[in-house]
Amino acid sequence: MDVDYDEFARAQLPGLLRFAAALTGDAEVAQDLVQDTLVRAYLKWSRVASADRPELYLRRMLINGHLSWRRRWYQRTVRPVADPSPETASPDPAGQIADRAQLAGLLAGLGRQRRAAIVLRFYEDRSDEEIASVLGCAPVTVRSHISRGLAALRLVAQAEEARAS
Repeated sequence: MDVDYDEFARAQLPGLLRFAAALTGDAEVAQDLVQDTLVRAYLKWSRVASADRPELYLRRMLINGHLSWRRRWYQRTVRPVADPSPETASPDPAGQIADRAQLAGLLAGLGRQRRAAIVLRFYEDRSDEEIASVLGCAPVTVRSHISRGLAALRLVAQAEEARAS
């Protein structure tokens, strides 16, 4: 692959920040995680550049960094964070913000693997095979993580809705 590291990093940065923010639930932690990942990618650039899908390799590095961080700081509290991407025009921005905060809170209640699988599928629109490659598991396990994660999200959302009624 004849891609320069600087070009690659610039092209991947917005997507990595959004992915990391959705994965961690904290904008500052997401920025630190992306920075660490890009530094590690620079140090191993020949390996990253020679991968079949360097962008997936980079996401795998990010997830591994997140899991290592979670092991070191196991008592941290996950707080909902707004999407750092530019806003699109909406008739009611308050409703959109409330929906994002609710979704971030729901995702924070999932386990790391399920949260990563759901974020990769629905936020990044990745296939089962791509997600399996990033998470280091079989595609059937990815489908299981997504199915069980969505079921858990539905239960919590229904319980919240019942309390609000």
